[in-house]
Amino acid sequence: MKLINQYTRREYTEDEVYTFSVVLCDNDIDRDFEQFSPEALEKLCELFVGKTGISDHDAKASNQIARIYDCRIEYPQNEYNSVGQPLVRLKATAYIPKDGNEEFIRSIDSGIKKEVSVGCSVSKRYCSVCGCDLTVDSCSHIKGKRYNTELCYHILKEPTDAYEWSFVAVPAQRGAGVIKSFDKGSRLSMEEVMKSLSSGGPVCLTSEEAALLTQKISSLEKEALLGKKYKEELIKKAVKASAFDEKLAGIILDAAPALSTTQLEKLHEYLSEKSDMCAPVVQLGKAKGKKQLNNKEYSI
Repeated sequence: MKLINQYTRREYTEDEVYTFSVVLCDNDIDRDFEQFSPEALEKLCELFVGKTGISDHDAKASNQIARIYDCRIEYPQNEYNSVGQPLVRLKATAYIPKDGNEEFIRSIDSGIKKEVSVGCSVSKRYCSVCGCDLTVDSCSHIKGKRYNTELCYHILKEPTDAYEWSFVAVPAQRGAGVIKSFDKGSRLSMEEVMKSLSSGGPVCLTSEEAALLTQKISSLEKEALLGKKYKEELIKKAVKASAFDEKLAGIILDAAPALSTTQLEKLHEYLSEKSDMCAPVVQLGKAKGKKQLNNKEYSI
């Protein structure tokens, strides 16, 4: 009761409060293919003390239903997570005033209110396959996919804040449930967003990531427009360089749109050389590489 009464305005007795234990999260791989490291769970153990419990992550004062007054880390013997590591879980104890909450207490006792999810922030996450620090760089691995039978998932480390915990219907973690948000500095890079889009699965983007993707698309559209104009200029140059052969010029005009810019550049270079070789000789011009000593070129 001493732990509980540090959060109350008056001294409550055991008869006035209802207490219960809840597993907030563990080190198993969740439905988002992410995992808290044991060190992260230890830090969250400190951060979640005193945090309020709400319903469905709807952060309204009217949705406050409980408060955590104690947290501890548990290491169940002979229990392992889905990747064979010893199971580590964060267990909390919370309280609710009995008066006015009889229905909610019955829903807990009957097992209706059971699954929970937590809202928190972490500053570091790593690739389980190559160990890449994804808050600094990106790698080629996509979480949820297997590489030589090894599942790729992101390891979450260094929690910076714990917001709240909530009763939900379907938590991200199978053992308890977890909803994670990342610090601004650790949001997805453009490369990771593109990899997520190419994976074929559902993608959930933050407003910042969506803005980043929109900016990237706009930039690509501008580059595509410049590329289109450059290609049109190459086609004109190629057709002009083939003017010595009218039939060839018509063929190039029809086929050029299907060629890449690199192919067009090579074609233009070749036709320019060919055009110089086929250029007509001007009678009054000086023969290349020779000294003009007389006018024999004009003798009949």
